[in-house]
Amino acid sequence: MIYYIFYELLYNRLSGGESYLVKALNVFQYVTFRTAYATVTSLLISLVFGSKVIAALRNWNVGQQIREEGPQAHMAKRGTPTMGGVLIIVSVLISTLLWARLSSVYVWTVMIAMTLFGAIGFFDDYAKMAKQRSLGLTGKQKLAFQLLIAVGVWAVLYISTRYLATKYSWNLNIPFFKATADPTGVSYIGPWIYLVVVIIVLLGSSNAVNLTDGLDGLAISVTFIAMAALTAFTYLISDARWARYLDLTHRPEAAELTVFCGAMAGASLGFLWYNAPPAEVFMGDVGSLAIGGAIGTIAVLTKLEFMLLMVGGVFVIEALSVMIQVTSFKMTGRRIFKMSPLHHHFELQGWRESKVVFRFLILAILFALLSLSTLKLR
Repeated sequence: MIYYIFYELLYNRLSGGESYLVKALNVFQYVTFRTAYATVTSLLISLVFGSKVIAALRNWNVGQQIREEGPQAHMAKRGTPTMGGVLIIVSVLISTLLWARLSSVYVWTVMIAMTLFGAIGFFDDYAKMAKQRSLGLTGKQKLAFQLLIAVGVWAVLYISTRYLATKYSWNLNIPFFKATADPTGVSYIGPWIYLVVVIIVLLGSSNAVNLTDGLDGLAISVTFIAMAALTAFTYLISDARWARYLDLTHRPEAAELTVFCGAMAGASLGFLWYNAPPAEVFMGDVGSLAIGGAIGTIAVLTKLEFMLLMVGGVFVIEALSVMIQVTSFKMTGRRIFKMSPLHHHFELQGWRESKVVFRFLILAILFALLSLSTLKLR
């Protein structure tokens, strides 16, 4: 919206003038400028309205339900306001609508996908509140709705590629192998097999973030690091010069996703202000599923399907710990970890909650740096 007012409407119509003020409006066309201010805008929205959202959640008695089998130290958190993820979603949407070019199909795709994943989490959280227990929607129900959204994202790509001007390459861009950046090269798999990839990436990402959200400040701080890395990736991929130099799959349509990623990073920092230990509010499934869905959608739109394993390395580890635990117990009757997801295992090992969060945050930074290193190691 701001782009259209200050650049399309004012600058383009008044560009013949010699006024320095008019010339200064040219800056609104640059993605880097709009990304920076999208980050600041979402950060300020979440900071300013965070306390009001928490007060409203308290008035509505929207309190967190704690698993009985979880660490006993968590019982003190029972009743802490949850569903604070609504603040994240609203902050990101407002900031993106203000600063992005809304003619981009990709921007609308990721915003709608994030909102729909958040809607699943909202109904899950609402069910928990209604039943006054820690279980909301069944696993099958959540997976079914997530599957529909994933198919919808693929359908947008397929239709826009087949019938619109937007082009999408049905290949897998594998880190360290520059030959896979060729849209019709060795990693081309076609749209129908790629549908399976989209489903795996979106369902895996959304549920991995959901599993990570178990300690004060953990999921949202790791999200900030992941989104900061994705902001860099989306910018480099959308810029023809950088994409050519780094042998990346050039995605000019992804330029405006940089603005969205910046908005998500800013909203993450703003929410962390209230979610830092001891948390005043939890994001709930409405936040974790929305964040995971957004990250997965960005990975698909920018051809970062495999890179996501490194960018979101902590999320992957958390999800794997649950899979290993469940598989081991079903096959042998024994548990590998004291409790899963992995952060609970370390809690039961005697680590303080804050120590687990900070050490996982360090791991997230290392994974982000590793993912960025692949830009030259190809």
